Amino acid sequence: MITVKNLTGGYAGGEVLKGISFEVGKGELFGILGPNGSGKTTLLKMISGALDFSAGAIELDGRPLTQYSPKQLARMMAVLPQHSDQAFPYSVKETVSLGRYAHQKGWFHSWSEEDEQIVLKVMDQTGITQLQEKSIVELSGGEKQRVYLAQALAQQPRILLLDEPTNHLDLSFQKELLDLLKKWASEEELTVVSIFHDLNLASLYCDRLLLMKNGEVLIVDSPVEVLKEERIKSVYKTQIKNHPHPEIAKPQLLLVPETESDHDGVFKIDDRFLDVGHDRIILQSPVKLRTMSSGITGAGIGWHSSFVHRVVPMEYDCSDHKAEMAQYLQDKRFLPSETVGMMTAVPVETASYRSFETEGMSIFIIVSAGSTHRDSPRNINTWLFINGRISEEAFIQSAMTAAEAKISVLQELEGSGPGFAGQPAGISTDSICIAATQQGEEISYAGTATPLGKLISEGIYTCTKEAILNYRNSKSAFKLQ
Repeated sequence: MITVKNLTGGYAGGEVLKGISFEVGKGELFGILGPNGSGKTTLLKMISGALDFSAGAIELDGRPLTQYSPKQLARMMAVLPQHSDQAFPYSVKETVSLGRYAHQKGWFHSWSEEDEQIVLKVMDQTGITQLQEKSIVELSGGEKQRVYLAQALAQQPRILLLDEPTNHLDLSFQKELLDLLKKWASEEELTVVSIFHDLNLASLYCDRLLLMKNGEVLIVDSPVEVLKEERIKSVYKTQIKNHPHPEIAKPQLLLVPETESDHDGVFKIDDRFLDVGHDRIILQSPVKLRTMSSGITGAGIGWHSSFVHRVVPMEYDCSDHKAEMAQYLQDKRFLPSETVGMMTAVPVETASYRSFETEGMSIFIIVSAGSTHRDSPRNINTWLFINGRISEEAFIQSAMTAAEAKISVLQELEGSGPGFAGQPAGISTDSICIAATQQGEEISYAGTATPLGKLISEGIYTCTKEAILNYRNSKSAFKLQ
């Protein structure tokens, strides 16, 4: 639909664009990215015909841009600039109706029922129907943006050019606008070319992205390929982290602010922060820790400062244990959003907790192990606190290493005590939490052959075995009473 070949040009005093080439297909939502001054708006103006170029070519639907008359171009293409100024105090509906000019034989002398229905439709789609009688000068910046978008859509163009279309729009209207553009691109085969400053919105909605720098094309490809972490750091000169969106397969970029640690990289989690009561074990960290957990609350990946291991009666039965656990935490003055919470019927006094240290690395481990009934499968809850900054890969490897160590203990003790013989190495109620202080130099790996992995293996093995034996001894002592 759009072909740009070796496009060069700019304004008096110098070339802004230098040999730009790319293509945009019919029905594609195509995003243009780049820092300020990279030439994004200049490129859009040249495609729209508003700015001449000194070399190269632009074709629309296989035909040179220069061969279109102004009215032909208006029927082919609509433009929504970054800043739109209305010289006359038209009403909203009158302003939107101007978008039908390219389809008129005279100045509104041929206004038809079709024109009317199209105007009403695009006002409804852009959420401005209730504003139609208002003067355009009375509207907020976000409301004006939606009016001018409706005007552009009223043209029924085959190509829509937008310069930062979400500018001035609140979060809900940003989503509604881009959902609408995506739908039009798909269902009406509308070709959309848009400049974005918000890289995350561009990633979510665009089929392909063009990244510019200093008037040149760096890359044209899918969002996954364009938004590589190192590339964006280099182009935008800022610290970011690339993370996948939690719901769809698109990358999202997170800014990393400059921060100063109150602990200068030497902060350690150990038993100083532990509070052991008759019905719970609580670890309260003075800073939030990066966590990966299967707890009742705080499950998944997040940041938490409170860790609550709650002991419930043997007969505990609740239809909604998550809601009940959240209420328990609130009653105890913990914020569920900042707390990893687990529960068990295993007595507190049988739990094992210790610190382990080697080669400048240290960890703190809490393990509770037992069974809720004499002959039922065991329940093992594991808390692993790592004093250090670990990578995403190391988080996953830590969980794998901990699981291997737990299984080693269970295999070793298999059949050596009541209630454990012939049972599987884990059950559905087993839980684990990995928490890291994320301070100091990054530790990339935590596999069983690495220094951190060896420390985790030793610690989990020791504490799991001790917790199981503590539980067995407590059961035996109970039987002798």
